[in-house]
Amino acid sequence: MQKIVRTSLALAAGALLSVAQSQALAQTFPSKPIRVVVGFPAGGPLDQHARLLSDKLQAVLGQPIVMDYKPGAGGTVGAQDVMKAPADGHTLMVANTGVMAINPALYPKLPYGTLKDFTPIARTAMQPLALLVNNQVPSKTLPEFIAYAKANPGKVNYGSAGNGGISHLVPEMFKIATGTHMVHIPYRGSAPAFADLMGGQVQFMAESIPQAANYHKQGKVRALAVTSKTRNPALPDTPTAIESGLKGFEVVGFYGFLAPAGTPKDVVVKLSDAFQQVMNNTDVRERMVTQGADPAFLGADDFAKFLGGELPRWAAAVKASGTKMD
Repeated sequence: MQKIVRTSLALAAGALLSVAQSQALAQTFPSKPIRVVVGFPAGGPLDQHARLLSDKLQAVLGQPIVMDYKPGAGGTVGAQDVMKAPADGHTLMVANTGVMAINPALYPKLPYGTLKDFTPIARTAMQPLALLVNNQVPSKTLPEFIAYAKANPGKVNYGSAGNGGISHLVPEMFKIATGTHMVHIPYRGSAPAFADLMGGQVQFMAESIPQAANYHKQGKVRALAVTSKTRNPALPDTPTAIESGLKGFEVVGFYGFLAPAGTPKDVVVKLSDAFQQVMNNTDVRERMVTQGADPAFLGADDFAKFLGGELPRWAAAVKASGTKMD
């Protein structure tokens, strides 16, 4: 009996010590520069997003924000680096839908689990896509295109920036939702895919709003719908897929920040609150929109719940596409 009591007291003392250490860390955090790992080359959309937030974030936290690029394997190299970092809040990962929600289903031997190996800090943006056709396609609306695709099964091609990416999986979701059959043509990036869309080699694409809006306004392609719940300011005259009759078809990419698993709760709250302050800045929000992302803050707990819903959704899309990466 005495042994049980001593064990219980020891466990209680350990728990109290852990809480005290966590609180002490939160009070002194951050005590050094914060490293933000980007799992893609410098200059890309994810890097631009992180840099937009970093200037204001370092003012809120009182420490420099250092960008660290670890490109490779669709963001997996960077994720592994963060996963192994000390869980003290001084190393964060900025990631997108691919890294957080698609890769776990795409790579059979992925070395990390999104909710197992990371602590969500904040979702910062959502990134809708536009559904595009080239000017040779006779369809002027999404319902007309669906009818056209059904009348030409297997004869309509769609381009993407590569296997397993969001521009590949959104058309796969579209095919399931509409009962159409289109052939996937993967490219090495969106630029060559767009070239072939405009040239007529592919008839359909799903692409991020800024690039899509630019080509649409130049009359080089036709935007039939956007994949968000509401219309996008960059394409105000383009209806949503839901407006066009695809009930519940809301498919939007997202950006967010995560820390290694085990990061103390008090530190997580402090970081999440800092991101919220930055996201409340009008200039940041306006500049984010010009980059093609919609400001969409979620705190740590809500971001974790959001990811819990997104993981099975994108896993189903990957399974339907039949795509697997080594």
